[in-house]
Amino acid sequence: MKVMGLIGGMSWNSTLEYYRLINEGVARQLGGLHSARIVLHSLDFADIESAQRASRWADAADILVKAGTGLKQAGADFLVICTNTMHKVADTVAARSGLPLLHIVDAIGEAVKARGLGKVGLLGTRFTMEEAFYRDRLEKCFGIGVVVPGEEERKLVDRIIYDELCRGQIKDASRREGIRIIAGLTARGAGGIVLGCTELPLLIRPGDTPVTLFDSTRLHAEAAVKWALAE
Repeated sequence: MKVMGLIGGMSWNSTLEYYRLINEGVARQLGGLHSARIVLHSLDFADIESAQRASRWADAADILVKAGTGLKQAGADFLVICTNTMHKVADTVAARSGLPLLHIVDAIGEAVKARGLGKVGLLGTRFTMEEAFYRDRLEKCFGIGVVVPGEEERKLVDRIIYDELCRGQIKDASRREGIRIIAGLTARGAGGIVLGCTELPLLIRPGDTPVTLFDSTRLHAEAAVKWALAE
């Protein structure tokens, strides 16, 4: 079994889910008392959030590169960045750390393709929804069209993520807003919804809406298990 290096702590709430899902996945595959071989570098999310808000992406990349380099020295065979937004600097982290990186968009793209969908709605931080690094990879690598909410709704989703979910707050009112926004994306032709923030599956659950949800945390964790166990 390969050793996976997790770069977590963005926020720790979703990193906890990664750890659980990965270990459960390995246990299902191998049985007995097996668990995943993991080395984890948990970051101080305040440092990352500050760099994001100030558009200091090079500084944020440096933080993740340092973590990735340390994980390589600790014996990791590949990297998993436990967040969607910071995949904006994924190529830099992979190149400078010297380790292959399991890209979260690839895990999502494969799942969307398997469902035969040509267009999805995307929810996440404003960086994920508004910038090209995420949408372009889905569109160019997988041929999947992407629609995002309008500006005010993007601001609302971003606020819910940073001010509530990253602080461990799950509010029914925010769930209702999320469901309303999802209905709007579906009306615009989205055949499924990508929960493109690893905290969003804590808020929006499959039973909350009839449309297919693509849980980025679960899909990324499942792909990590598959890669770790591959010959």
